[in-house]
Amino acid sequence: MTLSVFTPTRRPGAPGPLPLFAWKVPAGFPSPAEDYAQGRLDLNDYLVEHEAATFYVRVEGHSMTGAGILDGDIIAVDRSLEPRQGDVVVAVIDGALTVKELNRQGDTITLRARNPEFKPIEFKLGQELVIWGVVKGVVRKLR
Repeated sequence: MTLSVFTPTRRPGAPGPLPLFAWKVPAGFPSPAEDYAQGRLDLNDYLVEHEAATFYVRVEGHSMTGAGILDGDIIAVDRSLEPRQGDVVVAVIDGALTVKELNRQGDTITLRARNPEFKPIEFKLGQELVIWGVVKGVVRKLR
């Protein structure tokens, strides 16, 4: 898996926060649009709670499609959060990076893909696991 790391800072000349409309868009039947904005949305404000501990990374691969994380998506990862049961995490396993769901049962730690085509990774004595951070959100371009 290849991960490209991005920091949550705005580059010079990049647009600031964009409008966030107060109404919701149904994913079913169309509804008339309302003509007002609730405020402005800056993705850093929306996804980043701990700026010094957060980074963005691009995902490569298909193991997390069931969690809504697709090949080419950018994920926001917070290193300051304590990983909990069921969290999606960025982990280093014996020196290799991966994005998986964290599962603990007693003393057994398993990293699970959210795609049935991929087997869970169960840790054995002598293997090294480092959790880099907890995934807070996903950004995806459709075109």
